[in-house]
Parts: sequence; C-alpha cells; structure tokens
Amino acid sequence: MKLDGIKVVDLSLFLPGPQMTAMMADHGATVIKVEPLAGDPSREMGPFEAGQSIWFRTLNRGKSSIALNLKSDSELQQLYQLIEQADVFVEAFRPGVAKRLKVDYETLSSINPRLIYCSISAFGQQGPLQNHPAHDMAVQAYAGYMSVNDDQHGTPVVPGVAASDMAASLTALSGVLMAIIGREKSGVGDYLDIAMYDSLVPWCAHTAGPSIVDGVPVRSQQQRSLGGAAFYQVYPTADGRHLVIGGREEKFVRNLLSALDRPDLIEICIGEAGDTQKPAIDFLTSTFLQQPLDHWIEWFADKDVCFAPVLDFVEAFGSEQCTARSMLITGDNGEHVIGSAIKFRREPASVSTVAPALNEHAITNNTTLS
Repeated sequence: MKLDGIKVVDLSLFLPGPQMTAMMADHGATVIKVEPLAGDPSREMGPFEAGQSIWFRTLNRGKSSIALNLKSDSELQQLYQLIEQADVFVEAFRPGVAKRLKVDYETLSSINPRLIYCSISAFGQQGPLQNHPAHDMAVQAYAGYMSVNDDQHGTPVVPGVAASDMAASLTALSGVLMAIIGREKSGVGDYLDIAMYDSLVPWCAHTAGPSIVDGVPVRSQQQRSLGGAAFYQVYPTADGRHLVIGGREEKFVRNLLSALDRPDLIEICIGEAGDTQKPAIDFLTSTFLQQPLDHWIEWFADKDVCFAPVLDFVEAFGSEQCTARSMLITGDNGEHVIGSAIKFRREPASVSTVAPALNEHAITNNTTLS
C-alpha cells in the first residue's frame, strides 16, 4: 500500500487530526493514537453501535491506542520512545500547550530530526486569534462563511457540514505527504502549522470576489452560487420534500425550460444572478410544488439537467451510489464505518471496521511502531 512503513504518532482528538490519520491508516500507515487517560471524548459521543461510538470508530479504525499522562515524566519518556521510531507526529492543542507538555517541535525533532511534526489548531500558531477558543462554527464565522450560510431572510443558520474541521484534515494530509516527499530529498523533517481558518479561507475563491475586489459584502441572494440563481437553487415539492437544480450551464437551462414549455425564461436564467431571476425562481417553485418528489425523480430521468433529490442520511447511505462506491462498510459483526474517498486502482484502501479500546496497545518494553 502507498503508506506502508510510514509510522504516525497522533495526539489529536475530535475531528480534524483523527480524520487525517484515519485516511493515512486506510492506505497502510501505522497509526498509534496516544490518548489522555480518560480517552478521546468522541468515545463517549453517541449514537453507539456494537459497544462503540460511530463517530469514534469511523475516525479511529485501524489504529492502535495507548493512554499516557504526559505530565508524568516516566510516561512522557514512553512517548519519546515512540517518537524515535516515528515518521509523523500530530497534535491539536492550543498554541503553547505542546511546549508546556514538552512535546513541541524543538523537543521532538531533537530526538528524531526526520520527524514531520503537524500542528492543527483553530487559528494557527500566531496571529491575534491564536489563543481564541473555537470549534468549527466559530472558525466559519470568523472566515466569513456564516454570513452566506443563511436563510432566505439573510439570517445565518447552523451549518450542516463541519467545513473548517474537514478542510483542516485535508490540508494537513496534503502538507504531511508533501513533507514526506521533501524529506526524501533533504533527509530531515519539518514543522507544519495547519489552521482550520487558513484551510477554509481558500474555499471561497468562486464567491468572495466582490468583497476582495470592491470591498462589498457578499449577499447570498445576489450570488449565482449561493441562492441568487434559478438554476442553483433548492425547490420544495408537493409532499414536503425538496429537490435541487444544481447546474447553471446554458444547455441545462435550455433543456429544462424547453421541457417545461417556458423558453421565454431562458435568457433570464443565463443572465446575471439576483432579483432579475425571481420570475424564473417563482415559476420553478410553483411547478415543482405541483407533484411529489418521486414524480420528479422519474420525470427528470431522461432529461439532461443537473437535478438531484434532497436525501436524508438514511436514504444517502442506503443508495445504490453509496454501495457502488463502497462508502459505507459493514464489518463481520455488523459494525459500520464510513468508507475511504481515496481510491487507487493498483493499491486500494484497506478500511478496517475495528477501532481500538482505550489503551488496548499499552506500552511495554517491547512496544514498537510496526
């Protein structure tokens, strides 16, 4: 597998770090999850299946667990022994905590100069917000995303995706893999300062233009990708369900409006987003309200239009698409984990459905990262 022989010591908890190291474990890396004595808090976050949190199992499958009290000199020395063998170290403390615990980059790289040290934090290791407490939604708010994650009245709503958490996990993975390649040339490791904030900011490249260029706040109802276009929009159906039209290309506009006998609206829909598109939005809203969702699924089947039904998670995980892509995996005892999104032809992922019990792999004199 791609990451066979790569050894990772992961002190991170919750989402970004564990997600990143789970992706590495799926592709052959040896991942030692070093937990506090009480364990990763996600172990206790339901719902539970086969005696384990779904959250914890999905993000920690295929790893080993060691519980250490890093304030104990003897247990800190045990961590140092693992560092001697490691390729990658991951931590997600607030800035300054790693140094206080004597697991900072300077300390660990003196033990192993080839170590790739990855820090994941909300706002990075420097800057005015470096010590500000934050989980995902607070980072999204500071990055501007909550202002366009709003309802039809412009009121921000709780986001459905932990975007800054997951952006950080992907950014961290990319950075670690770059560092592994770079180490092959230089022979030494490096330090990565990964901020959830930094990771999320570039995701607005296609929507934040007016703010960057003209200093004008972006309003979602005036933006083509955020709710101001008839062909990038959510519509209710007669049975209280919803569908989306999610493709703005002219061919899709022509295909749908011709099928609905409203070619007069084509020019509106391929024009500027905003208030001028209201007649088309109103027409499509009244049209889709005339029939239930199942009717529209069947109706769209032979139309070349970017249409999709809005599925709940039960429907999504039970879909033929999810099965075909192996995105929900069932273990021998009926336990489930979410599958791997990284799919190689020659060396596919090997996704375990087993997550470790707390301290299942307690350090002994013979413990090695293998």
